[in-house]
Formats: sequence, structure tokens, C-alpha cells
Amino acid sequence: MKKIIGLVGEIASGKGTVSKYLQEKHNAKVYRFSDVLREILSVLYLDCDRKNLSELSLCLRETFGEDILSNALVRKVLNDEHDLIILDGVRRKEELKFFDEIEGFQLVYVECDIKDRYKRIIERGENMDDKNKTFEDFKKDHERDAEIRIRELKERADKVIDNDGSLEELYDKVDKILTNG
Repeated sequence: MKKIIGLVGEIASGKGTVSKYLQEKHNAKVYRFSDVLREILSVLYLDCDRKNLSELSLCLRETFGEDILSNALVRKVLNDEHDLIILDGVRRKEELKFFDEIEGFQLVYVECDIKDRYKRIIERGENMDDKNKTFEDFKKDHERDAEIRIRELKERADKVIDNDGSLEELYDKVDKILTNG
């Protein structure tokens, strides 16, 4: 049976690390909710920073419905032949309505201390505005609509992973979820 894991967590909580691990060790196919947004910003020659990602997401959702990104992703997932599929970056409960109907879907919330997450975001510099971000700026990012909605999903999660330990501890927790469901 196909297993689909939706990863949710605040900025730099470790979702990408979990995705990469599952891709490399368990041959998972990874889809990121933000990939479509990044593609659109790139085509429009706009900076791919958190502000633009957030505003584009809001515009698309207001115009085409709260479930626009999940509607697109669910079609990819249903046509994918991989046994393990990861949906990296679930942000809203509305995004789950299609996936909740798919057998084998599980929502996993990844959490980590805010100071550790701040260090990670500076080190990785995934978005253009990350490397120069102050801790105060980082805390302000958590007041954006998408980030507030993320915290609400912890209650809905099937499993919660505490990512305040080592990489080995994180990988062990992920493997236990795969083994025990």
C-alpha cells in the first residue's frame, strides 16, 4: 500500500531534513507545497523571499480557493508510482481535505525550539532574505497568516516529532513512524 506523509511544522523545524532523509534512505518522492510558488516567482523575475512567497500564496488562495495548491498536488500524488510520498510544507487545514480521503495518508508535525530554528534558517539561507534576518525579524515572520495556521495543525497531526535532539535521534523517530505507522 502507498504511504503518504504530510509534513507540517514552523519555519526551519526540520521538515526538509526529514524529507531529504526519506528520499535518500527510503526512496520517497518529495513534493513541496512551495515549489509551485517558487516557480511562479521565478517566471515573473521576482525575489523568492518569504514575503513574496506568502503574498503570492494568499493571492492564489483568495482568487482560486484555499485548496488550490493541494488540489494540484493531490493529482500528482495519485499519479505517482512511488510507495512512499512526502508532502513537505503543509500549512493549512484546508489543504488536508483531499489527502484525508486517500488511504495511507498520515500528517506528521515536526517541532523544534525557536532559537534552534533561527540558527538553522541563517545557516541554510534558502530564501534571499534569510541570511541577514535578525532574531526579531524571524519572530515577526511567525505572525504571518501561514505560520499562525501551521501551529493550529499540531492538534490535527497523527504524529508529532520533537526535533530538539541530534540528527540520529530525528532519523530514529522518523524510522519508527514508518515502521509503526
